[in-house]
Parts: sequence; C-alpha cells; structure tokens
Amino acid sequence: MTGFDPMQTAAALRELRQARRRMRALPETIAPRTEQEGAEAQLALARLMGADPPAGFKIGATGKRMQAYLGLSGPAAGFMLAGGLHASGGTVRFADFVNPGVECEIAVRLARDLPPGQCSRTAAEAAVGELMAGIEIVENRYHDLAELGTPTMIADQVYHAAAVLGAPADDWHSLDVAALTGRMSIDGALREQGVAADLLGHPMNCLAWLAGSAVAAAFGGLKAGQTIMLGSVTPPIWLDAPAHVTVEFAPFPAVAITLA
Repeated sequence: MTGFDPMQTAAALRELRQARRRMRALPETIAPRTEQEGAEAQLALARLMGADPPAGFKIGATGKRMQAYLGLSGPAAGFMLAGGLHASGGTVRFADFVNPGVECEIAVRLARDLPPGQCSRTAAEAAVGELMAGIEIVENRYHDLAELGTPTMIADQVYHAAAVLGAPADDWHSLDVAALTGRMSIDGALREQGVAADLLGHPMNCLAWLAGSAVAAAFGGLKAGQTIMLGSVTPPIWLDAPAHVTVEFAPFPAVAITLA
C-alpha cells in the first residue's frame, strides 16, 4: 500500500469546492482510507485555507437522528474558519453557498485549552466559558455519502460551510442543559425541534468526544477562545430559496440569520 499524502487530498477538495461541483468518491490514489488519514487531510485543507489554528470546530452526527440521517455510527468533526463565523441578526448571500441547509445547534466558546486525548465530561465542561444557541449552515456537497466514505467526509469538514452564534446565555451553569429543547423556524414557521439530551446524552459529552478525536489530535488539541458547535438536535433543513432562519433554546437568547 502506498503512502498517503494529505496535501494531495486537500488540494483536490479545494479544487472541487472552487468549481462548485458535487463530489463523488475521490480517486483511490488520493482518497483517505481511515479516519486518521481523513483528519490529516483536513489539517492540510485548513493550512491551504489559512486556518491553522482554526477559529473552532463543528461536530456532526452527535444526535441519534443525525446519525440515522447520515448513516454514521458516531460523531465526526471539522474545523471552522474565522471568516465563516457570523453574529446573530446578520445577512449572508444565499448564492455563496452550494445546496445550503441549516441546523439547530448548541455552541460553546472555550475559556481554557483542552489537550488532545481522553477527556471526561467534567473536564470538558470546566473548559467552557460561554454557551449559546447556534445555527450551522451546511452544504450538500456530495452525490452519495456511502460511496464517498467517512474518511473523505471528515477531510471535507463534514458538510460545514458557516456558523451563526447567538449571545451567550446568562448563568448557564444553573441550567439543566440536557433538558433544553431546540426549535428551528424558517420564515417564521416552526419546522423542526429536538432535545439537547439527544447529543450523546448531554452536550458536554460531545465536547469531551471532540477532545479525544483524531481531528483534535491532528490540530494539536482545542484552544481557549475557539468556538465549538456541539451538534444539531434536528436533521438539516435544506433551503431551495433565500430564507430567514431562527433557532431558539429557551431561556438562551435566540439566534437568527437571513440568507438573502
């Protein structure tokens, strides 16, 4: 078996994105064969995009509904660009995204580093400075996920395109975070809802998983100031036209974005 060159994979992924083409399975000569190789290619892609260290990470498939939707048995993570993080209430161009969708998420901002390796939920929660509602903007860049393979999906940031962050919640430590219900509305109409406990039993379990993941190891761990999207409590809603999107995890401040 020949050696794997993550930079070749990253260059191919970047070219496909620039061409705005849906991706099929990569040639065997450059396709990552394991999740570890997928993480190495993701790091190479981050370096090509000037995002090492990144502004944060997204975690996909942390909920049972999302795992069933994606056909994955467990979570997968991808880095996030600083230029792709947006404050609530803003507007982004619908045309800038390829087959966009939106997800209903909880996000955190780290107050301290989490080194790569095994991490407990208690240690993960102790590293969190702020907790907020979030919207992830994803892109359906793939023809057939089963054909593409999980390692290539990891290399390609697991559908990630951008994220929208609400204002931090007040005194979130006093809340039963796992019991929170997330609701996502499109143009004022409720479209999906789900409970935070579906995210690996508790959202902080997702952060602990990320700290121990191959992606965190490839990037040298998680750093203070980074934003982490902990996963969607609902399947994505795919948008076929501009829309106004709102996510609520009461009593957190709501988060909203307009794709115009």
